[in-house]
Amino acid sequence: MKVPKRLIPLLEDGLIDEVLRPLMSGKEASVYVVRCGDEVRCAKVYKDAEKRSFKKAAQYQEGRKVRNSRRARAMEKGSRFGRNQTEETWQNAEVDALYRLAASGVRVPEPYGCFDGVLLMELVTDSEGRVAPRLNDVAMSADQAREDHLMVMEYVKRMLYAGLVHGDLSEFNVLVDDYGPVIIDLPQAVDAAANNNARAMLERDVDNMTRYYAQFAEELLETRYAAEMWKLFEAGELSHESVLTGMVAEPEQDPDVDAVMAEIQQILWDEEQRRERLRADLLDEER
Repeated sequence: MKVPKRLIPLLEDGLIDEVLRPLMSGKEASVYVVRCGDEVRCAKVYKDAEKRSFKKAAQYQEGRKVRNSRRARAMEKGSRFGRNQTEETWQNAEVDALYRLAASGVRVPEPYGCFDGVLLMELVTDSEGRVAPRLNDVAMSADQAREDHLMVMEYVKRMLYAGLVHGDLSEFNVLVDDYGPVIIDLPQAVDAAANNNARAMLERDVDNMTRYYAQFAEELLETRYAAEMWKLFEAGELSHESVLTGMVAEPEQDPDVDAVMAEIQQILWDEEQRRERLRADLLDEER
């Protein structure tokens, strides 16, 4: 096959030895199967900003920290240098997230580095060496759905504890190998504490996964993992040891003072009417 232009420098530098075939093309990148020595890996080539169809990118980038103040100012101004720095930050976000999540016990592809907009990482395969399917191509029993759903909720919890929300999690961004789900596609991962959209994105991620698994185990629709996780996160009580139940206690509502007062007035009025009837009955008896 013709070697993609963006992969030629990696071939010349010996980072990859051969481009075997294209694997997939998505909204923000194209992925190729490559050979690195004796290992088969994948190379994710990020598309340029003008070609990338990922919507509402600004929502995802909110709260991302840039250590270099000059770079931060340039990114805010939107200069040519600043746009380049914004692209570099976007591209490096995924490899940074992969390292953080792997350290937190989340199953993600092993990263090998990001080089000029190309992310080299593990190719997730099954026991026979074939590329692992996406979750949307997998059918399962109700018991398997319950088990895998619980595992994904554990991964989402660990992501949140690591300070990240996937932001685009669905059955299309999860692979399934012989050991279970593997989370992929993380360039849009958001800072859970600094992004104002983090809670809504967490809820959407959890809802997407729950709806998919509920096709095989309908009772999963009754779970409320997102609310449970966020409540623990806000209270500073979320940890690796947090045991999720999928349930959350509803907060007690403030009493409706007006309704209570109206009920008291009604009781008093009813009591006055009862006494009036008693007095009337007594007068009738005396007559």
